[in-house]
This record gives sequence, C-alpha cells and structure tokens, in this order.
Amino acid sequence: MTDLTPPAKRPANPRFSSGPCAKIPGYSLDMLADAPLGRSHRAAVGKAKLKEAIDLTREILGIPADYRIGIVPASDTGAVEMAMWSLLGQRGVEMLAWESFGEGWVTDVVKQLKLDATVRKAPYGQIVDFAQVDFDKDVVFTWNGTTSGVRLPNGDAIPANRQGLTICDATSAAFAMDLPWDKLDVTTFSWQKVLGGEGAHGMLILSPRAVERLETYTPAWPLPKIFRLTAKGKLIEGIFQGETINTPSMLANEDYLVALKWAKSIGGLPALIARANANAQVVWDFCAANPWIANLAEDPATASTTSVCLKFTDPRVTDGEAFAKAVAKRIEKAGAGFDLGAYRDAPPGLRIWCGSTVETSDVQALMPWIAHAFHAEIAALSQAA
Repeated sequence: MTDLTPPAKRPANPRFSSGPCAKIPGYSLDMLADAPLGRSHRAAVGKAKLKEAIDLTREILGIPADYRIGIVPASDTGAVEMAMWSLLGQRGVEMLAWESFGEGWVTDVVKQLKLDATVRKAPYGQIVDFAQVDFDKDVVFTWNGTTSGVRLPNGDAIPANRQGLTICDATSAAFAMDLPWDKLDVTTFSWQKVLGGEGAHGMLILSPRAVERLETYTPAWPLPKIFRLTAKGKLIEGIFQGETINTPSMLANEDYLVALKWAKSIGGLPALIARANANAQVVWDFCAANPWIANLAEDPATASTTSVCLKFTDPRVTDGEAFAKAVAKRIEKAGAGFDLGAYRDAPPGLRIWCGSTVETSDVQALMPWIAHAFHAEIAALSQAA
C-alpha cells in the first residue's frame, strides 16, 4: 500500500465517538427483551431492575458497602450539578479545570452559585498541580478530561485526612480506570461512556462523609426538586435503592444492565481496564511511529486511555482546524471511522474513543486510515498551493 492508496481493511465497528460510545461487542436490541416496558418504575419489577443496576455497579467497580449509589436524571451533568448545589457553600471551594467540562463546573460555581472559589486551570494537554491544592476546602475536578485526553494518574495527591469533600466527575473514567474510592467523596458518571449505555441517566456515588454533609448542612440557595437529596434533615434513602427522583427509562436501564452483565462476564473491572489500556496503546504506538501526529497529553503519565486526543504536528499544516476536519471527514466518508473530530472547544485534531467496549482489532484497523487520510490531505494542500 502506498500512502495515497486506501487501506484494504476497515474496522468491523467504525464507531469511535466519545459519547454516546460504542455498544458492547455483539450487541443486539434483542438483548433488551426483558425490559419491563409499560410498567411503573415504582412497581416491584421496576424497582428490582433499578436496584439490580445499582448492585451490579457496586460489585464491578468495587464501591465500598457504606457508600450510597443513586440513579439520577440528566446524565453526568445532572449528577455533578446535584452534588455541587447540595453540598457546596459550607467551607471554601477549589475548582480544578483542564478541559471544557471542568470549565463548565467553574462557571456554575462562580457565576451561578456565586461562591468565592479558588480556581486552578491548566491548558489542554496538562493537568493542574495537585500539590498546590488545599484539600481542607471542597475540591471539584474531573478525573479524566474527555475533551482533552488527560487524566489524573492516581489519587496519591489527595490526603486521607482531608477536611473538605472531593467531588469528582469520573464520567469517562469509571469502568476503565482504577478509582480510589477512599479518596473520593462524591463521584459521578453517565451510562453512555465506558459501557456504551444510553444517555439521560447519571450515577451519583456518595461517601459517608458526603452523606454527613448533606444531613448537617443546608445551602443558602433554594434547591429545585430534582436536586433534593434530603428530607427533614435526613438522606432520602430510597433514591439509593432504586426509587429515582423522576421517571427513568426502563429500556435504558435494561441496556445498562446488559452492559454490566457483559462486563462481569469478561472478568469485571480488571478486564475492562486491560481492554482500554490495550486500545490506547495501539494509538500511542502509532503516534510514536509517525512524527506528524502526537498525543495532546504532554506527560505520558497523564495520558487518557479512553478519550485519546491527538494533534497534527506537521509544519505543512497551517490551518489546523480545517485540516483536522478534512481528515476526519475523509475517514468517515470511507466508512472507516465515525465521530473522530476533536471536541468543539478543544485544540484542533482527532479524538479516538478507546474505552472498554471497543475492540482492539478495530483500533488497529483504524490507524492505517488515519495515515491515509493525513497523506491524502497533505497532497491536496500541495495541489492547492
């Protein structure tokens, strides 16, 4: 194959979107046949299904028995907002941001809740210096930057004897990375990321310290019904046993159950982590072999294994945004890879979802198509010059 000859092989599943993400291998709508459609989510069958989703989440992620797990509305965004509006304000706050979603949480806390927060930001490709963070304050951060491809490598910098709460948006990390539960007081994620579930539902995980805050502190601002986690000073325990705040989709819940059972069948969290690691390694090796493309993450220790973000480094590329869009469009037109463009607020480049539902063979098949599209677009630039 020459650089301008299209590769002979395409990925069997060309879906590399960073959300909603690829469904589990072998997925079929027939797998949802047991969903209790047309039944109340408050009926015994509905509550049992929702409780099963909570229990399997705890089992696979290894969440401690004394942590609460709730299914909440509005995806990961709803879960993060619920946590911030319900918990923040008692003590000082530090907001950490190194990508667009973290920036969004900063905006909500500073401009909507109007808290005098310390804001620490890092440019795309980097993370903030956790050694500078005051964990006697409440700290809000993303574990993995979905739009920047950088992650916190571990929880070592978070002290065990912290006075504040840690509120962690882990939506593109949960099920693909090892989360240190003892360092996380509030953790959120959505079904549509690593396990390829459907959108609109979020997960809210609370440590005993977070529950204590909820039961002893009342925010100064009014809370919408959809955010309320307590009644008469006590946690609404039903939320964490399958009695959701609003009506959930039993079809989406069944889809999540199917993904959870698949995860358990392949070996649980260690197997899920290994799959994501293997997928990301294919992309990293490709970058190492081709000097015209690089990982957006500057430090390999912080490089994401799920939302792998890439940048073109060839000096012939003068309009990075137009070039990256042309490359992604060429690959999509060939049916070799869908939704590969960088997030709209991120630096120009590509973003390849390498989460646990993606097959390594598909990532391997995608790499020659990136090379082909790059060289074809470089040739087009030369012809236009």
